[in-house]
Amino acid sequence: PDSLITSYFATMKHVAAYMLAVLGGKENPTAADVKAILASVDAKVDDACLELVIKELGGKNMDAIISEGSKKLVSIGGGGGGGGAAPAAAAAGGAAPAKAAAKEPEPEEDEDMGFSLFD
Repeated sequence: PDSLITSYFATMKHVAAYMLAVLGGKENPTAADVKAILASVDAKVDDACLELVIKELGGKNMDAIISEGSKKLVSIGGGGGGGGAAPAAAAAGGAAPAKAAAKEPEPEEDEDMGFSLFD
């Protein structure tokens, strides 16, 4: 499993660099383009991963690939779970009584800590 994770992240950095090249105006980035991006952040290049990325993404429209991938992510779902409390409270006892005008917190005074953060 550890080598699978390492391989996944190695491939993803190559995909990210490829897509950065596309965003930078290269319609069909070459291995040299991707290597230059990775070298700019001192990232190691795995030639086998890079060859696979070039082979799979070369000549394809990145906007179309992202759009297609986004549609697949919708079917996965995920996240959520954080919004259940408010409807449950409303169903249990009706609406909460309206509060008087919310009092704004007083602004904190700048305290002298004996030093300046910006000097």
